[in-house]
Amino acid sequence: MRKIQGLPSLVDYLESVNYPLAAEQITDLMSKRKIPHRKAYQDVVIFNLEHIDWWIAEQQKR
Repeated sequence: MRKIQGLPSLVDYLESVNYPLAAEQITDLMSKRKIPHRKAYQDVVIFNLEHIDWWIAEQQKR
């Protein structure tokens, strides 16, 4: 299972797969529970890249 920690890491990953989003956009999606993520504790956010890849594919279908 591929995981990354933190918003800056997700921003970099999304840019690398040609689906760029700003940190503010991701934060908004997280607050609306529209992007897969998990809060490990306090301000530490974990993203499972398999779930993110699935989410990207779903967004591109729209």
